[in-house]
Amino acid sequence: MNTEASRTLINPRSSSTRTVSIAGTGCYAPERVMTNADLERLVDTSDEWIYTRTGIRQRHIAAQDEATSDMAAEAARRAMKEAGIEADDIDMIVVATCTPDMFFPSTACFVQKQIGASRAFCMDLSAACSGFLYAMEVGQQFISTASADTVLVIGAEKMSSVLDWRDRSTCVLFGDGAGAAVLQSRGAEYGIMTTVLGSNGNLSDLLSIPGGGSRNPLTAESLEEGMNTLRMAGREVFKHAVTSMSNAVLEALRRCGASIDDVDCIIPHQANARIIQAIGQRVGAPIEKFYLNVDRFGNTSAASIIMALDEAVRNGRIKNNDLVLLVVFGGGFTWAASLVEW
Repeated sequence: MNTEASRTLINPRSSSTRTVSIAGTGCYAPERVMTNADLERLVDTSDEWIYTRTGIRQRHIAAQDEATSDMAAEAARRAMKEAGIEADDIDMIVVATCTPDMFFPSTACFVQKQIGASRAFCMDLSAACSGFLYAMEVGQQFISTASADTVLVIGAEKMSSVLDWRDRSTCVLFGDGAGAAVLQSRGAEYGIMTTVLGSNGNLSDLLSIPGGGSRNPLTAESLEEGMNTLRMAGREVFKHAVTSMSNAVLEALRRCGASIDDVDCIIPHQANARIIQAIGQRVGAPIEKFYLNVDRFGNTSAASIIMALDEAVRNGRIKNNDLVLLVVFGGGFTWAASLVEW
C-alpha cells in the first residue's frame, strides 16, 4: 500500500474553484437471493456453467412491488447517515439507471419524495452500466462551479424487470440493487481527481433493450418477440469492455501522473470475473488489487460500482488517503474511469 507521503500526484482539477470528495456512501440489496441452483430450475444451465464463465454464485432479486426508486431511496438514506447530512441539505439528486420506474417523472423525483429532499432539483441519467460514474462527474461539475453544495448521486437498477428468463446467456448475469454517494466540497485537495468518459454509438446494437421507446413502441407483437428485454452479443461485449476499460484506466493514471503501483484499490464494474482478470493483465495490476463482489450480486448495472465501493469502505478495504480507481463499461457503448484520493 502506498502512503500519501510516498507518492506525488497531479490533480488536474486543482485550479477549479472547489475540489469535490465523497462524503458518504450507502448501498441496498433486496432480501430475496436467487442462487445458480435456483436458475437451474428455470433454464438449461448449471452452477458450474455459470460460475466458470462469470464468477457469479448468486444475485439479489427485487420483490414484485419493489421499484427502482424504492431501492434507490434506501441506499440514499444509508449514504446520508454516513455523511451526516439531512434531506434539507441536498441541493441536487442524480439517479443513474436504465430501469427507471417510468419514462417520466424521473426516478430521481420519486427518490426526492421518499427521502423528503424538498430543496433538491432532480434528474435521471442513462448510460447503462457506466451510469454511476457519468452521474458522479455531473455532480462534481455542479459542486466545483459552486452551483450546488451537496449532491446525492445514486446508481439503481431493477434488472430482473427487463430480463428474458428463458435466455440463459443473459438472465444468469444480472441482479437488482442500489448504491448512493454524497458529494461535497470539504476544502481539501483529496477527492475526485479526474474522470475519463467515452462512448461509441456505432456499437449500440451489441447491448440494448430494443423495444419500448419511440423507435419500437411496445405492441402485442413486439412483446411476443421479447423486444422489451435485454439483448447482448456476449463475446463482442466482452472484447470491447476489456479494451475500453483498460484504456480508460491508463488515461486516468496518465492525467494524474500516477502509475498502477500507486493505486491502493481498484473497483471495477462487477459484470464478469473474467473481464476483470483480463483488465488486470492489460494494465499490470494483480487480481488482489481489485475488489470483487460479483459472486454475490451479479451485474447490477449502474448500481454495480457504487455497491462495491460502499462494501470496500465498510469492510476496511479502503482507508483514508488511499488512491482508488473506479472503472466501468456499459451499453451505448459507454465507459468511464475515475481516480479518487480517499
